[in-house]
Amino acid sequence: MGNVTRYIIGLCGKLVNDMLSFVVFCMLDVLDIVLCYVYMVIDFFLEDERKPCYCSSPKDAIVNRGNILVSEKGEAEKIVCVTSNKLQLEEISDTLYSRPSLVVEVSKTTVKRRNLGLLVAKTTGQSPFVVEMLQEKISGHKSHPVPRWSDCDCDTCNSWSNSCKDTLFVRMEGRKDNVGENVLFIHGFISSSAFWTETLFPNFSRSIKSKYRLFAIDLLGFGKSPKPHESLYTMKEHLDMIERSVFVPNKVESFHIVAHSLGCILALALAVKYPKSVKSITLLAPPYFPAPKGEEATQYMMRKVAPRQVWPLIAFGASMACWYEHVSRTICLLICKQHRTWEFLTKLITRNRIRTYLIEGFCCHTHNAAWHTLHNVICGTASKIEGYLDIVQNHLNCSVNVFHGRDDELIPVECSANVKNRVPRANVRVVEKKDHITIVMGRQKAFARELEQIWKAAKTR
Repeated sequence: MGNVTRYIIGLCGKLVNDMLSFVVFCMLDVLDIVLCYVYMVIDFFLEDERKPCYCSSPKDAIVNRGNILVSEKGEAEKIVCVTSNKLQLEEISDTLYSRPSLVVEVSKTTVKRRNLGLLVAKTTGQSPFVVEMLQEKISGHKSHPVPRWSDCDCDTCNSWSNSCKDTLFVRMEGRKDNVGENVLFIHGFISSSAFWTETLFPNFSRSIKSKYRLFAIDLLGFGKSPKPHESLYTMKEHLDMIERSVFVPNKVESFHIVAHSLGCILALALAVKYPKSVKSITLLAPPYFPAPKGEEATQYMMRKVAPRQVWPLIAFGASMACWYEHVSRTICLLICKQHRTWEFLTKLITRNRIRTYLIEGFCCHTHNAAWHTLHNVICGTASKIEGYLDIVQNHLNCSVNVFHGRDDELIPVECSANVKNRVPRANVRVVEKKDHITIVMGRQKAFARELEQIWKAAKTR
């Protein structure tokens, strides 16, 4: 009888959640359309130009930046980024401009699209493609000021703009010369290197610090790293910056990787790119959702990471960040731009009893960086993760270790089970009573010891 009662209560709760979610997200659909016009006007008056967005079509959001959209039938659309000396091909995610909703679809049938003045060029052959671009926009491309009016202008968020170096912020600890081992730490979405340096770094043993060189980075667009407004924050851009900031200047020839959430995708891509250099891979809460047959991988990933549900709250937050370009920009305006106020209030309320590094990591980014990284890396690489894991299983000899919190409501435990299915030799550990953040925080001493054992064991492989 008890099981039946719990089942009925659970079913009713799901029904209420679904109904409430439908109403709330329909309202957010309308709000995002309204905010689109609001920001169009404000941007024009404050910056003398209108920042393109992804509301109407991918072309308007891309070509105004001096890029050319390239699309082939049956394949994902790509970007040719025009620079002063070369054309660089970069992939973008279709989820940037294709996020199906009832209100948006209705609005598209009632609002006449503006004439973009597109120049269309076609080539002949078995794989025809279409290049679409705005006339006279490439030569007249104007970069946005730093910072934009809706971004934070504090020294922490913009420290990179005062440096002549176009590299990531890197926090390095451990041995400086005659280094035997290197470890690269990659944080998750809307986080920073402090996720590692404030938790794990103080808890590593003297033995490890005397032999290992530890690198914790702020990813492109986050923390104290550069946040260029013209960037599309693709996988290639993120990887290039890691190589330029860590591997090249420090002459890193071999390394271990420790990555959390979004960082797991970048970690797998690095491992595939440097198969002979990686010694061990440690993934925390990897976002791997294999798409069913017939499903578009990018769209499936978006629905899994951001399910358009009001409960749990972490899923509601992820859904607003992923589905709504202008709502999420408003959230950044209220939270990120005002992060000094939130940090002050936190210290005041707690009487300065807690450190605010998590708040700093959560707030120190731009909307442009978060929006494009979420779509182009998390969603856009959904079809590639399976291939990455197959290469790790079949062509890499490094150890693979996966940790996941049992109570993780953002990235469910099934994701680590999915990794295990693709990489049978992976050592998967589910930690009870831990979630997406407390998988590290609150057990940093124990996790530091576990990492040390992983690195030492990798030497004997």
